[in-house]
Amino acid sequence: MISDQAKHSIAEIFEQAARTRLPATAGDSCEITAVPKWSADNPAQPCAMALTISSIAFRLLFVLHFGKDEATRAYYAGGDANRSLAQTLMELGNLCCGYMNQQLVKYFPDLGMSTPYELNSTCVEHLDELRPDHVWTYELVIGAAARLGVTLCVCAQAPLDFKADVGAADQSEGELELF
Repeated sequence: MISDQAKHSIAEIFEQAARTRLPATAGDSCEITAVPKWSADNPAQPCAMALTISSIAFRLLFVLHFGKDEATRAYYAGGDANRSLAQTLMELGNLCCGYMNQQLVKYFPDLGMSTPYELNSTCVEHLDELRPDHVWTYELVIGAAARLGVTLCVCAQAPLDFKADVGAADQSEGELELF
């Protein structure tokens, strides 16, 4: 129910969002590698945060996998003892997913987005129960130090076909939308 063109568009939107929203400092590198399947047994990234983007036509689940290792903590939390790594990554994950939402709303005006919530990475073992139309899995290296994983899962309730025009991303940090 999801066309190849739509799959490609969602992947492009995600990659642009990750490169512009997941680095802690603008200009830091973000290497993205597609992997065949996320391993829930990955001991390096046992934590996850999830968000959903939903419309009448589909539901997109965004899962950001992370570990609480020293390199990731140092890159994202730095010397700020008042902020937890999970809080920082939830905010950045929210910005990343928010960017995706902004791009998708051009084609699907009825979108809504959840707030982030923390999970265990083993939750991805149960994605098949959602009967997804497509699942993408990625490994990311941010700033040559932090290692993250991302799982995207789309469940379509109607045929899904669109072609995104992904150009240069807006570098703003995102604004609140009031309804």
